[in-house]
Amino acid sequence: MQPLSLHFLHEQAGARFQELQGREVVADYGNEAAEYRAARTGVALHDATYREALRITGEDRTTFLHGMVTQDVKGLVAGASTYAAFITVKGAMVADARILRRDADLLLDLEPGLGAKVREFLEKYLISEDAELHDATEEGGLLRLLGPRTPELLTAALGAPFEPLAQDATRAGRLADQDVLLLGNTRLQAQGVDVWVPRAGLEAVWKALGAAGAALGLQPLGWRALEVVRVEAGVPRYGQDMVDTTIPLEANLTHAISYNKGCYIGQEVIARATFRGHMNRKLAGLRLSADAAGPGTELKKDGKKVGWLTSVTRSPGAAEPLALGYVHRDHLEPGTVLTVGEGPAEATVTALPFA
Repeated sequence: MQPLSLHFLHEQAGARFQELQGREVVADYGNEAAEYRAARTGVALHDATYREALRITGEDRTTFLHGMVTQDVKGLVAGASTYAAFITVKGAMVADARILRRDADLLLDLEPGLGAKVREFLEKYLISEDAELHDATEEGGLLRLLGPRTPELLTAALGAPFEPLAQDATRAGRLADQDVLLLGNTRLQAQGVDVWVPRAGLEAVWKALGAAGAALGLQPLGWRALEVVRVEAGVPRYGQDMVDTTIPLEANLTHAISYNKGCYIGQEVIARATFRGHMNRKLAGLRLSADAAGPGTELKKDGKKVGWLTSVTRSPGAAEPLALGYVHRDHLEPGTVLTVGEGPAEATVTALPFA
């Protein structure tokens, strides 16, 4: 297991650790409910440096990647970012990524465990283009801020008023004598901001954010509470809610698809599915009547399988477990009641995000 760069700081804060795709993450700091409340009503700081990264250089880097993903890369200006999917010629997902265009390269921000997989996929199609792939995981890392008081924290830390960032918008800044990049991450929480930090500056920036947030009740945020926030927001995660048979439209990833960019790997499948107007199944929110079910549990209607669960969690503020799962299109209407496994537990289809 690859340890976190800031392991010793988390250990001092009472962290408990777990493994995720071969990389260490903080599971919690001993009070998951307090961490969750901070992310919802105050401000919370999560160490996301377990994520992996690839860097693409070379004169043809932009045109090459443009033809490999579902989103427009050519249209990005330097300093801009976007969210995209890598798919096969059959339309099935290989991975998802946040793509950052910089002056000298393209940076791919990936889920843990996906760096080698995405690199292998890209290299298969890299023939005569002037483009080169580099493992950039150890070059920097993400620190994730969530909560409505995030702008206040960043105002204090940066020493200047901080205007909230829209999803995928970026802004350069300087924290603890480090050049950092602030990236809007509002899908999880409306004021969410990711801070990209050079690896050598992680400790200084973590401490600076902690000091700036002390008066605001900042809480360090573990993986378990972060997953609750993610599920409530209805945001699918590759490796949990998306796998190598998932078509992006099934996972509600329309925001990852450009319909004006021209050709890319798997485009015909996406175009046909869009023209048809529906998918046979889609990711939905589900309210469960009992805690017994886990990911992979079948969902049934009148004894017939109509879907399955992918993520299951219990919000500290909810009276029932919440889940994400795939449901056949005939049963996607909010309020539809399905049987979980062999019963008697039930799942009620709910619009995303959860209220």
